[in-house]
Amino acid sequence: MSDPKSGAGTSQTKAPPKDHKKKDEKKDEDLSEEDLALKQQLELYVERVQDPDPGLQKVALESMRQEIRTSTSSMTSVPKPLKFLRPHYGTLKAFYETMPESDLKKYLADILSVLALTMSAEGERESLKYRLLGSEGDIGLWGHEYVRNLAGEIAQEYMKRQSEEAPIEDLMELVQQIVAFHMKHNAEPEAVDLLMEVEDLDLLVEHVDSTNFRRTCLYLTSAARYLPGPDDMLVLDIAYTIYLKFEEYANALQIALFLDNLQHVRQVFESCDDLLRKKQFCYILARHGIAFELDDEMCAEDSDREFLQDIINNAKLSEGYLTLARDIEVMEPKSPEDIYKAHLLDGRASAGASVDSARQNLAATFVNAFVNAGFGQDKLMTVPPDSSSGGSSGNWLFKNKEHGKTSAAASLGMILLWDVDSGLAQIDKYFHSNDNHVIAGALLGVGIVNCGVNNDCDPALALLSEYIGKEDSSIRIGAIMGLGIAYAGAQNEQIRSSLTPILNDAKAPLDVIAFTAISLGLIYVGSCNEEVAQAIIIALMDRSDSEFGEPLTRLLPLGLGLLYLGKQESVEATAEVSKTFNEKIRKYCDMTLLSCAYAGTGNVLKVQNLLGHCAQHLEKGETHQGPAVLGIAMVAMGEELGLEMSIRSLEHLLQYGEQNIRRAVPLALGLLCISNPKVNVMDTLSRLSHDTDSEVAMAAVISLGLIGSGTNNARIAGMLRNLSSYYYKDASLLFCVCFFVRIAQGLVHLGKGLLTLNPYHSDRFLLSP
Repeated sequence: MSDPKSGAGTSQTKAPPKDHKKKDEKKDEDLSEEDLALKQQLELYVERVQDPDPGLQKVALESMRQEIRTSTSSMTSVPKPLKFLRPHYGTLKAFYETMPESDLKKYLADILSVLALTMSAEGERESLKYRLLGSEGDIGLWGHEYVRNLAGEIAQEYMKRQSEEAPIEDLMELVQQIVAFHMKHNAEPEAVDLLMEVEDLDLLVEHVDSTNFRRTCLYLTSAARYLPGPDDMLVLDIAYTIYLKFEEYANALQIALFLDNLQHVRQVFESCDDLLRKKQFCYILARHGIAFELDDEMCAEDSDREFLQDIINNAKLSEGYLTLARDIEVMEPKSPEDIYKAHLLDGRASAGASVDSARQNLAATFVNAFVNAGFGQDKLMTVPPDSSSGGSSGNWLFKNKEHGKTSAAASLGMILLWDVDSGLAQIDKYFHSNDNHVIAGALLGVGIVNCGVNNDCDPALALLSEYIGKEDSSIRIGAIMGLGIAYAGAQNEQIRSSLTPILNDAKAPLDVIAFTAISLGLIYVGSCNEEVAQAIIIALMDRSDSEFGEPLTRLLPLGLGLLYLGKQESVEATAEVSKTFNEKIRKYCDMTLLSCAYAGTGNVLKVQNLLGHCAQHLEKGETHQGPAVLGIAMVAMGEELGLEMSIRSLEHLLQYGEQNIRRAVPLALGLLCISNPKVNVMDTLSRLSHDTDSEVAMAAVISLGLIGSGTNNARIAGMLRNLSSYYYKDASLLFCVCFFVRIAQGLVHLGKGLLTLNPYHSDRFLLSP
């Protein structure tokens, strides 16, 4: 331990004023004996460094390095050597400038670089400056905090040099060292951030190893959601490369699908030899709903390839679904009464006595189809004629009027969902009916049965294409929509060549043209197909002034929007053309295109843009705010944080928006949380379902069904039961609202809880178009 004399000696160098002296003494007294010794030791080194004898300089610098490196500090304080050397930073800097070039000068630069960590002025980047002038040693020896600080300074320096077009080789060498250090010490996010700043993510691939690649890729895929294009795609590309390098093929495939890159999908199949894993890839592709053909290179064995192709084509979907239903014992068909549970409404007359029975039957048709979807049997449509109950499918069909018959016939398609062979056989008998409504329903049913199933024989195309040119418009619409549903996403050229002429046919009625646009939009969803876009644009330009007042005309811009679903900037050329449309539809078209193109991307700027349109107070007759509100939901459903914020924005729109906005908000909430019953959204919709404006109430009721669809959510089911008895008292609204309450009840129990309407899958990473 040092003796008291030496302690007095340090303050004799220059006599400061009295009060300063007291302060200094007080400060020295506060230090423990060890600290005091360290302080004097360091001050001695500082003096020795300035000694003319190089031998002494070297010893002093070595000792100083040793002190700084071995000092440990708590998380909240500066290491002691740095603290005590603070007053001498300027002295050392000045001496450095006078030194001749030598190894010692580099040694001192290293020490100054570390001291600059706490001493350097904001924006000076002295730590980096002295690091580049110093020796080429391992930077990790100076500790995490130092490396982290360097990384921050490199990012700033890089931007400055880029703008001045100065060379950056020396920086990149340092980046190499820092990335290697971070990857070794479990700080993958920091390594990724630095490489993003210096725009060189490719470096990452050589630094990841089997212990840290998962964390690295998880960070890359999470970060990609918050990056502007095209950076997000580059980041995901790196993640794909890393997954492929470590044979995590399933994750690589998901990224390939997110990038919409079929070349990458091929590569995954070609890289993997394990048949079981290939089956898994096929199920991912099938869930994503993508048309994909396997060839010899992806799977050499013919029998295996056929089996895998069947999985992608969803040919085995019905079989798997029914196996699951048997395993968990939900095969027993349910009737609409099982869903309404009218006996729970404490003795009040169940809503039914005064509703006209055709409406009631129509509601029952829908509920029955939703609940028994895909099970192949129910208690209304598939009952064998000789059964003791006496009800056969024919009887139920004729308990409905006109359009009710269409729905009833089509509901058979829903009940037999995905079961192509048996389904077409059972629907066939309705094609021989004399009633056009029944035939239209049967055509739609054929489309629904084939939904998402690719079949080599294309039975839906063969059956439906005969009816596209019929006289009766309800039959034509049935056939056209049947094709749209059966071949959604298939981009089938044959259908395009038979449907596009209808769009530009002067004799075709508006409803046929509108549904043709939707159907083509579904078949070519997200494909940016020029020819289809051209045909829909011409159809929009050909409409007369009176037709622009018709709600059905609004389906044309939607068909156009579907072509660009999730394709972001690709929509811009078409959006420019839409500015030349009739002013009655121009803004509506613009909002619809924007909403579809950025659907599921979570793009904050587009959400702000759409909110801006909702904030305007317009004169009567403007319709474009509705799609703007729905657009907010479509864009924001992409990621959790944006979703929560949009729910709050929609709450504000409810309070301050105009009538046409309020009517769209419940639907937007339904879309935002589809098959995802969030409690706060549920409560908002429950409140709106008693709104004085009947349109808001109806939208809220149907949205309750949407957010609960396929979840069997007991709370929503209870709310809907209470609503059915609440609206029973009010005869004027009864028809519509009660009908929608029934539909919502059917949706909540969709497929007895085995189906979902949520387009997201694979941990909410992929959006199936």
